[in-house]
Amino acid sequence: MYAVVFTARISELDETYASTAARMRELAQSKYGCTRFTALVEGDHEVTISYWETLDQIQAWNQDPEHRKAQDSGRLKWYSSFQVQVVQVLREYQFG
Repeated sequence: MYAVVFTARISELDETYASTAARMRELAQSKYGCTRFTALVEGDHEVTISYWETLDQIQAWNQDPEHRKAQDSGRLKWYSSFQVQVVQVLREYQFG
């Protein structure tokens, strides 16, 4: 299993941000096999973690035309900076 960790500094979230974010979550899960998608915003920071079974799924998601358009909006409007990390989950456990 892999996780994509997206961290960003928010510059300005306009009226299209929420609907775009919801669409990206739906698309990642329904078309590309994302198994879990969590996003948090606190102050001017955003952290999003998505979980995937394969690196091929992540690559396909990264190349999706709608996702590319959303990435462009992020660079131009919503974020002053961001970082993406693709990591392999070595162990997972949970309570409850």
